[in-house]
Amino acid sequence: MNARKKAKVTIRDVADLVGVHHSTVSRALSPDKRGKISPAVVKKVERAAKKLGYYPNIVASSLKLNRSFTVGVLIPDLMNPLFPPIIRGIQDTAEAAGFTVLTANTDDEEDKEQSALKMMRGRSIDGVIIATARRQEPIVEECIANDIPFVLVNRTVDRDGVNAVVLDETFGVRSILDHLMSLKHTQIAHIAGPQHTSTGYHRAKAFTDYLRIHDLPADRVEVAAKFTVDEGRRAFKALLARDNRFTAVVAGNDLLALGCIDAMQEMGINYPDNISIAGYDDIPFIERMNPALTTVVVPKYEMGSQATKTLLEIIGGKSKEPVVMRMQPRLVVRGSTAIAPR
Repeated sequence: MNARKKAKVTIRDVADLVGVHHSTVSRALSPDKRGKISPAVVKKVERAAKKLGYYPNIVASSLKLNRSFTVGVLIPDLMNPLFPPIIRGIQDTAEAAGFTVLTANTDDEEDKEQSALKMMRGRSIDGVIIATARRQEPIVEECIANDIPFVLVNRTVDRDGVNAVVLDETFGVRSILDHLMSLKHTQIAHIAGPQHTSTGYHRAKAFTDYLRIHDLPADRVEVAAKFTVDEGRRAFKALLARDNRFTAVVAGNDLLALGCIDAMQEMGINYPDNISIAGYDDIPFIERMNPALTTVVVPKYEMGSQATKTLLEIIGGKSKEPVVMRMQPRLVVRGSTAIAPR
């Protein structure tokens, strides 16, 4: 004889166990409504739901509210250590609000971005966080045209009317250059990131603006095609081939800085004795190098969390006028920078 199929646990079963109305259970298990219920009752409901094995029907809630409770995230390069902490900030904040995160790596290629967004739209995402933006970004225009809620993170675009959580790039670059000037460096070079990205462009602009203000040579700039170690190595060698008089290098990010260090080691150049080197981002384990890399600390997790909060406000109809929020980085000085050689 077949065993009788176990009856499905309902919200009313949880309500009966706690001794409250089923609507109270519904609110207690809803992240955006539980604030209306006392914390003690919320805990009782959560314990009862766990004991009975009850899980809210997300599909039913989605149909009722016309939401999928899913947000998409477009990441240019998951191999770049900058992005996992940003994703963690996104995921923690989204899940706390009852949302699932759907992440896609695009390799910073427009075709892959379009395909990823198409896939996400097919799954009826409620909004998207875009870390892949170029200064001229078709994905942004598509989101605007189709009323898809979105927030940019880490990068922004050359247009008004967008929500973005980015860095105060000028502050970050100036902090590096202030430090190098204090070490008597006056011949400083820059390995810039791709100029079609706001991060590459604004960091390079901050670099040249600072040196011009201080009446120092500002033309020692080599642009990398990508934010990668290989491009950092190539760009450093190209820069050195045309001008070997600089005593310090500011790299557009830590991966480019690592490429510069690889090139110096291949060419028998000691850092920081011959050339000081500074990066940007403070990616994991960079402090374990010897000498460790002087770099700019980026609040990665906080950026991801804030971008998610902003997106959820837009989805919930609580958003105000679009705003670009610039978070402040900070310089951390380590062993890769030293007093300029004579």
